[in-house]
Amino acid sequence: MKIRQELLKNIRQVEPYVPGEQPQGRVVKLNTNENPYPPSPEVRKALDALDTDAFRLYPDPASSVLIRALAEQYQVGEDQVFAGVGSDDVLSLCFLTFFNSDKPVLFPDITYSFYKVWAQLYRIPYECPALDEDFRIVKEDYYRENGGVIFPNPNAPTAIYEELDFVEDILAHNRDSIVIVDEAYIDFAGRSAVELVDRYDNLIVTQTFSKSRSMAGMRIGYAIASPALIRCLNDVKYSFNSYTMSRAALECGAAAVRDRAYFEENVRKIRETRMRTQNELQELGFEMTGSDANFLFARHPEYDAGWLFRELKKWGIYVRHWNDERIRQYLRITIGTDEEMDIFFQALRDILNNK
Repeated sequence: MKIRQELLKNIRQVEPYVPGEQPQGRVVKLNTNENPYPPSPEVRKALDALDTDAFRLYPDPASSVLIRALAEQYQVGEDQVFAGVGSDDVLSLCFLTFFNSDKPVLFPDITYSFYKVWAQLYRIPYECPALDEDFRIVKEDYYRENGGVIFPNPNAPTAIYEELDFVEDILAHNRDSIVIVDEAYIDFAGRSAVELVDRYDNLIVTQTFSKSRSMAGMRIGYAIASPALIRCLNDVKYSFNSYTMSRAALECGAAAVRDRAYFEENVRKIRETRMRTQNELQELGFEMTGSDANFLFARHPEYDAGWLFRELKKWGIYVRHWNDERIRQYLRITIGTDEEMDIFFQALRDILNNK
């Protein structure tokens, strides 16, 4: 049954974000940038220690145990940390809280596609400066008047990381606007913009447990900023949903943060496999952007990316492909375990050799 026009005119309509496929069964899943390794063993211990009788009570709305662990990890005040249900929740609240000007918010034309969804959902004007021919952000495009700036570092799906002086340059040219640096993949890259938080009162840095901490299914994200900006975020959160994070997420998240050694080993393995994957793909004739994330952005000059995407699915191997004009010849390939990547290489060799 269709919605009548009389009703439709008062219904908010947006073009939704389209996530990567979540195939069931035995497949090689390299399409959603999840971590191929399990979370810290301390997470299992935290789960086993949970008092399930307490599930009848609401969780701590202040997320104290998790925020305390994050503040200690990053050497910031607890009043500088905000936690939410994945970084998508945190970013959505940031859009709602900070982007309320009639001037356009600026973010790259090729980037995390949820930004457009939130802008449309909250009726926020936006403009998308184009990446250059090498898929890099042109910082000068962000010097103009705006209602806020947001960009990932490393960017997605391009996997390109910009050094801290680049980020600081954008901050310095936007002192009267909120600048959000989305660092979902920072642990596979370089220095974090968290270093700049105490120098720039217009900076918000967001991160997630979904990538380097192997907890995409637990949904934990956070922001680090000045105490004043965190208070503004909390005011909106408490007006919207006080009890956003479950008891399990809070305890498990804190346990994961405290196990620094496991985290560092996990990141090291992914970086090593990333380098090996780059070398293997280059031998097969692929071209790539320089990756500082847990995925690669690759194209083959002789083969259509859409065709490769479909052929890999026949092998039960899922990667990500978009039909956007500028990137339709690229595949985004998540770094899996060495065993998963071996299966991927074998499939690619067979596909290319039998074309």
